[in-house]
Amino acid sequence: MANKSIYIAYTGGTIGMQRSTYGYVPIAGYMSEQLAQSPEFHRQEMPSFTVHEYSPLIDSSEMTPEHWQAIADDIKANYDKYDGFVVLHGTDTMAYTASALSFMLEDLSKPVIITGSQIPLCELRSDGHTNLLNALYLAAYYPIAEVCLFFNNTLFRGNRSTKAHADGFDAFSSPNFPPLLRAGIQIELIKGQINACSKNTLSVTPITPQPVGVVTLYPGISNDVLQNILRQPVKALIILSYGVGNAPQNEQFLALLKDACERGVIVINLTQCLSGTVNMGGYATGNALARVGVISGGDMTTEACLTKLHYLLSQSLSVEKIRQLMQQDIRGERTSH
Repeated sequence: MANKSIYIAYTGGTIGMQRSTYGYVPIAGYMSEQLAQSPEFHRQEMPSFTVHEYSPLIDSSEMTPEHWQAIADDIKANYDKYDGFVVLHGTDTMAYTASALSFMLEDLSKPVIITGSQIPLCELRSDGHTNLLNALYLAAYYPIAEVCLFFNNTLFRGNRSTKAHADGFDAFSSPNFPPLLRAGIQIELIKGQINACSKNTLSVTPITPQPVGVVTLYPGISNDVLQNILRQPVKALIILSYGVGNAPQNEQFLALLKDACERGVIVINLTQCLSGTVNMGGYATGNALARVGVISGGDMTTEACLTKLHYLLSQSLSVEKIRQLMQQDIRGERTSH
């Protein structure tokens, strides 16, 4: 194998933390030190790598669209110098960042793999070594040219992933799309496509913070909850509805949504179920939402839907064009029906 060179963007997260009197905290310089002292990362069959440590390191619960932009710009600035990219990131918002980058990085022809760990590298039973070792190896020798998330021996499409377990090694799942690859005793390609290196020029579409509301329906939810959200200057609203996209047929509830849609607020219906898709034609309760202007998010994850809205709203697009694109698959984020 020709030796490959991988760029590691170390943004922060559990993987590089150490114990303190206040719990785990990120320590500058610790990640590079650990990798330098770990011989498995420097075996002949491993790619060479460069670690760029962000300053300050970012706890993933502090991630914002500005951080997504910084990561995307970092990849673009180093794109021609490396064969692939690994982003070290905290697990809490990893699926949001993976989804955002999948939309921002246009004409991507090299792998971008986001990974991290549930237990810091400083601990005996850390999953960080295995996750990072595999991410580097796959980025070099299984170059699937899209934004991916690697965790617990599984490579997921970034914008199909979601954090499913708070404290297990199998922290992530891809409920509506098969894994791209499994790294067992043998490395098994499932849905990942290894293509010849494209000559496309990478471009980054900027994302700026956008006012997007999210409301989860629950039995007895007050119309005031919805009304208060819609009183804010939101440009879009994600409704996490029941089952295949059902919601109360309450007249005031529907009137509030109708008024919002007519004012140009983009209202998306997603299921609050972990897997499955919205079908607003299946029941009268879902059909009522469609009649007032709510559109289906299909089988997108909440993370993909939210970041796709940020991506589209950051561009000079009409409300109607955004509504149209939200119902189309543009980066493999939803199943076309």
